Amino acid sequence: MGQKNAAPKRITTEDRGLQAVRSRTQERMGNVSVSGRYHRLPKRMEDDYVILKSVLGTGYNGEVLMAECKHTKGKFAVKGFKLHGVSKDKMQDLETEAEIFLSMDHPHVARLVDVYESDSQLQLVMECMTGGELFERVSEKKRFNEKDAAEAAYQMLLAVNYLHSHNIVHRDIKLENFLYEAKESDQLKMIDFGFSKVWAPNTTMANSCGTLAYVAPEVLDGSYTSQCDIWSLGVVVFILLFGYMPFGGSEAKQIHDIHNGKYGYKKVYWDRVSAVAQDFVRKMLVVDQSKRLTAAQALEHEWLMTREHHSTAVDQAVVDALCNFGKASTFRRACLGVMAWSLSSEERQAVREAFLELDSNHTGAITLQEFKQALEDTFHINCTEVEKAFQALDVSHHDEIHYTEFLAAMVSSRIALHDDLLKDTFRRFDVDNSGFITPDNLREVLGETMEGCAVEQLMEEADFKHDGRISYEEWIVYLRGSSADQTHTDAANLVIDKHVETEDRKRGKGKKLTLRAGPGIQGGMHSSPALIVFSDRKVEEILLEGVLVEQEEIAIDSQLKTPQK
Repeated sequence: MGQKNAAPKRITTEDRGLQAVRSRTQERMGNVSVSGRYHRLPKRMEDDYVILKSVLGTGYNGEVLMAECKHTKGKFAVKGFKLHGVSKDKMQDLETEAEIFLSMDHPHVARLVDVYESDSQLQLVMECMTGGELFERVSEKKRFNEKDAAEAAYQMLLAVNYLHSHNIVHRDIKLENFLYEAKESDQLKMIDFGFSKVWAPNTTMANSCGTLAYVAPEVLDGSYTSQCDIWSLGVVVFILLFGYMPFGGSEAKQIHDIHNGKYGYKKVYWDRVSAVAQDFVRKMLVVDQSKRLTAAQALEHEWLMTREHHSTAVDQAVVDALCNFGKASTFRRACLGVMAWSLSSEERQAVREAFLELDSNHTGAITLQEFKQALEDTFHINCTEVEKAFQALDVSHHDEIHYTEFLAAMVSSRIALHDDLLKDTFRRFDVDNSGFITPDNLREVLGETMEGCAVEQLMEEADFKHDGRISYEEWIVYLRGSSADQTHTDAANLVIDKHVETEDRKRGKGKKLTLRAGPGIQGGMHSSPALIVFSDRKVEEILLEGVLVEQEEIAIDSQLKTPQK
């Protein structure tokens, strides 16, 4: 996605097919964000997930089941679609839903974690939100107090404004299509893009869809824009504040009242709500869509602007993480970019508010102007360093930083690198389930080149054994190395361990070869790790980083190749 020039294009007949869906989304989001999640044969969903018996719900395009990740044991929601024996219209609906959902990247929109395409089925793996529907909370509470209603309205509007800023209309906004992240959480996320559509501004849509009680009058007339979502959200906020549906009765009565903007008025309930909150609802339920508040305008309404909130999430640690990301190598940034899609909701929660705070225009992405304003004006980072960090984060090259690109910068500094995270990210690169990351795997995920570097060149950073592939052990050493020297030492130990294992097999159980990477000797501007060899004081041969050295209890500098007695 991106700004206007990067918005989803309108789909023609020749653009159809899942390959076209993937290609268009890669153009908008970048290879890393899409290919690390979109899997094709021989990779199957069963390689990574176990389907459980629980049915979480049903949507317009199918049943939603619970699944457990084999690598992290985390719970996810899975929706499956048949690819054969379906009508042309149904297939087009599937492609549209998959493309839009694959493009979504916002704190208040459900995350599409993985997609698996086989010959007969397309399976979407989504984050599993255990807090239930907004509808259920309303049923329990009957109505929200103004503080809670304002917070819910604000979060929902952030999601809607994100869609509209990127030329997408949801077309089925209702209580059931917002879920809470967890039972104890007040964080809402938008779901179900079965009716969603890529929309070109200054044009109208005609298909009547959505749920009657929430549908805008212009949708009933068959000529509408993205403003239909604002009306529907106005209905949702009405229910939160007043505790009843604004349009009720028979279908004919509902249609008549919606056309006339005649919502039910119960004085006893309206008297409990402030005048400013009433004004907010009235301005969203305006029949003339051109006079109705837009999502951006609604976010600036007095009722939401005066709600309780704290703007202190962007601290020095966040700024340091953003700047340090700009200094990381191309391959490390790519690895962290893919890893960001494996973060749990708890890990994302730790830095979510910082992203929203930086996105001061509420478009769901951070522009260069917003980035500069925060880093230069508040933290006094120099302009050159700010622009370098921004360019490193803007993987899709659309002059904006998406949520997951921001999350990538937080990994390893604000978010810990743990075993489950490393394992789950490794399998995203290991597209053929070989147990290794090969140059072909990297081409599949990153493309032929990344920032001018061929994949073979990128691989050299982590291919410590120089065998043309990255093992899981090498992967761990590479990503956990906190500095170049530490990574180099760990890599040396990895090579040493392999050598020890080989030599021990040759010698038998009685004789053991002992090797270790020790402190380095000084050489020029840096210190390099050294190798100490002990073996019954016998002369040994050891191949370290391509240099064969005969030695007897000597230290070898692994970069300078200079034996030291």
